[in-house]
Amino acid sequence: MSDHYYTSQPTTAHDRKTWEVLLRGQRYRFVSDAGVFAKEGVDFGSRTLIEAMDIPEDAEVLDVGCGYGPIGLTAAKLANRGHVLMIDVNSRAVELAKENAAANGVSNVTIMESDLFSAVGDRSFDVVLTNPPIRAGKATVHAIFEGACERLRSGGSLWVVIQKKQGAPSAKEKLESLFSRVEEVTKDKGYRIYRAVKA
Repeated sequence: MSDHYYTSQPTTAHDRKTWEVLLRGQRYRFVSDAGVFAKEGVDFGSRTLIEAMDIPEDAEVLDVGCGYGPIGLTAAKLANRGHVLMIDVNSRAVELAKENAAANGVSNVTIMESDLFSAVGDRSFDVVLTNPPIRAGKATVHAIFEGACERLRSGGSLWVVIQKKQGAPSAKEKLESLFSRVEEVTKDKGYRIYRAVKA
């Protein structure tokens, strides 16, 4: 059976790819690999989230399911007086994210292997970002929403990208059960960006 991108220790043969991309006016050089989500370039969902997300300069940010790092590293550039904790269950993704942070001169990040929030402890955040692993199942996606809500400070925001055909309506319903305010910030080609604010 082939590995999923949410496998903790991928065994798929390496197939590294490198590319350059412009995100929020900054140029990045990324490396990705087989066994990791989106190994050919920044996927449309992540790009849509990156272009929409609002990150204060001094924010403490958590990127859940960071993959090789495009969302979290862009957030770190935006939160240039803050800090971003990037977590992923996939050990190969974590190593790539560390490599990409170094290659792009991003130092205000901590990148850790974590099964959901296991490595996060009792830290709290101003912003949580996620392009959730839909294929891992609804229970996992909802656990990300619940864990984010628990760890957000009052007034903090969870930013989520999700495809309409991959469960956006039920995701929005779940978010509305947890957060005081949920808004659809933008939609593009079937992708929805939700911002959920904690009271």
